[in-house]
Amino acid sequence: MRIFLTGSTGFIGQALVRAMRRREWAVVTLVRDQNGAPAQWLARQGCAVVAGDVTRPRGLAQAMAGADAVVHNAGVYELGADAKARVRMQEVNVAGTDNVLGAASEAGIPRTVYVSTVWALGASGYPPEPALAKDETQRHSGRYLSPYERTKADAHQAALAWRQKGLPLIIGMPNAVVGANDHAALGYFLRLYLLGAMPPVAWGGDTVFSMVDVDALAEGLCLATANANIGQDYVFAGEPLALRAVFEIWRRYPGGMAPRLFLPRSVMYWQAAMMEPLLRGLGLPAFLSRDAVEVTRAHLNYDAAKARRDLGWSHPGADEMWDGIIRRERELMAQQRGFLAKLRHQPVPS
Repeated sequence: MRIFLTGSTGFIGQALVRAMRRREWAVVTLVRDQNGAPAQWLARQGCAVVAGDVTRPRGLAQAMAGADAVVHNAGVYELGADAKARVRMQEVNVAGTDNVLGAASEAGIPRTVYVSTVWALGASGYPPEPALAKDETQRHSGRYLSPYERTKADAHQAALAWRQKGLPLIIGMPNAVVGANDHAALGYFLRLYLLGAMPPVAWGGDTVFSMVDVDALAEGLCLATANANIGQDYVFAGEPLALRAVFEIWRRYPGGMAPRLFLPRSVMYWQAAMMEPLLRGLGLPAFLSRDAVEVTRAHLNYDAAKARRDLGWSHPGADEMWDGIIRRERELMAQQRGFLAKLRHQPVPS
């Protein structure tokens, strides 16, 4: 297969590239800078590289012409984003999705896969309400807990509009993606734990997420690209666990103190507000942020039964998943010198 891929060097994108190249697919990737480190990494993986930007529609249709499938994975994910990052989130997540799917329609691409998120569907329940399991038929209530959730919900609607116009579209919706070198808040908290520096307090211990391993997700998206029926939507999710249970799994591995004291969200919200400028001053994202507190007000207990049934997809159990993530995380951290370097999410490999 010949694949045109956007968002190829982010957290999910790198896993997608590896999974596609293992299948010996010809992968054409869109990059803003053909001479930058991300483009060089993609070339080493055997990908072709073309210059372009999802926020600029001119030339996108020509760049993807002749592809068997377009996989649109480009997106900006950040909790605790500042004003500039929120603008970029809107541009990439919403306008970028509209541009890429419009280009796929113009180019007559026979299969397009859009990587959405279960956040586009909303919560499966709000703590302390039960975490009622949901699937891809859920519709968003309009109650947003972060700018990211709002932009992805809007992008999801843009994708559905293109489907209504006749675009042969498949949508994949991952649930709380985790893995080594994770750029999300939980990735930073895991590295803090492994460095022995995680505070013994947290919040949202009752919140249930069905976290999905990034490599398992990449396999699922490849299965959807190759085999899914046009017009279908798939949730990709793992075993549902409360955050308190996730920290208990971490406790089995050498590190610092996993949280045992869970403070009210109302208390943590204002502490997180004070931490945001401090973290940015250290050159880190504001992973301890008001957004990170707010998102734990929602359960994300989604079920991947349809992906397992229709695509033959499988996902490791929670213990196996975290064992692999922590082993790989330790390997990556060992390559860095200094506390902040070990804590920080690393860009594409050199």
